[in-house]
Amino acid sequence: MSVFDFTTLSPDLILDGLESVGFYPDSGLLPLNSYENRVYQFHDEQKTKYVTKFYRPQRWSETQIREEHAFGFELAEDELPVVAPLKRDGESLFNFKGYHFAVYPCRGGRIFEVDNLDQLEWMGRFVGRIHARGAQQPFESRPGFNSDEFLHQAKQVIFNSGFVPDTLNNAFFTILDQVVALADEQYQPAHEIRLHGDCHAGNILWTDDGPHFVDLDDCRSGPAIQDLWMMLSGDRQQQLLQLDTMLMGYEEFFTFETDQLVLIESLRTMRIVNYMAWLCKRWQDPAFPRNFPWFNTEKYWEQQILMLKEQFSMLQQPPLSLVPGM
Repeated sequence: MSVFDFTTLSPDLILDGLESVGFYPDSGLLPLNSYENRVYQFHDEQKTKYVTKFYRPQRWSETQIREEHAFGFELAEDELPVVAPLKRDGESLFNFKGYHFAVYPCRGGRIFEVDNLDQLEWMGRFVGRIHARGAQQPFESRPGFNSDEFLHQAKQVIFNSGFVPDTLNNAFFTILDQVVALADEQYQPAHEIRLHGDCHAGNILWTDDGPHFVDLDDCRSGPAIQDLWMMLSGDRQQQLLQLDTMLMGYEEFFTFETDQLVLIESLRTMRIVNYMAWLCKRWQDPAFPRNFPWFNTEKYWEQQILMLKEQFSMLQQPPLSLVPGM
């Protein structure tokens, strides 16, 4: 089975896999918004809703997936609203015909409002509690955020893909080289802990009782700021207000090291470059041309050149500072 191979993952295989571990769907499989894995909602005869995730083959090892689950269980034990997988006979990771999969309780909610200061303070407390637990011990098998994977290897993936049009090749790789070199120089994290790893609004659902995370699939080790910077939006002054609001809640549970603010733009660069590489790597998966039709066009690569130029400028700006007047 190749890294891209979901071709044998038919509805019948999914249903048979679920039944093999004691889940008996009484509805169809409703595909949910996920490209890296295959995720479906269903309900059983009691109308209880579940979500099942079939992991992309060979992306994570079995040991790494188990470590993801263990982290979710730790956070749930601390009464943090992270949706952890369900167990059957003490087991949360199942295998059926070569596919690893897990089953979760279905938890709905509305999208987190990144410009809502009340929600940001709440999120600050939540992330602070996650980090307090995450700092208690390291991951043993899951990787950390690192410039080699997210910048240099990602750049090589883009180059090897051959997707950049010849007419844009020189302009694109000239600015990409400059951005990668500067971001690599700036990314020098001093203290790494276990993180959620992918704190964007789509992974945070909100209810009247507050927020909950629905996905730890990208949990890694890294600097604490990684779980905070993606919740910032707007201009510099707006971001400073949002950050100050989050940290009021965060520092009730965990101390934030302000010297990590200098890492924000290098982490943003890593996300930008790695996202381009991710699309290149996954383009053989039929789901990607269907859901990302704008990729691999001349206009797309022209836009990436402009974005990289903007990011190169941002990398040269002074970092956010919580000191008044800065």
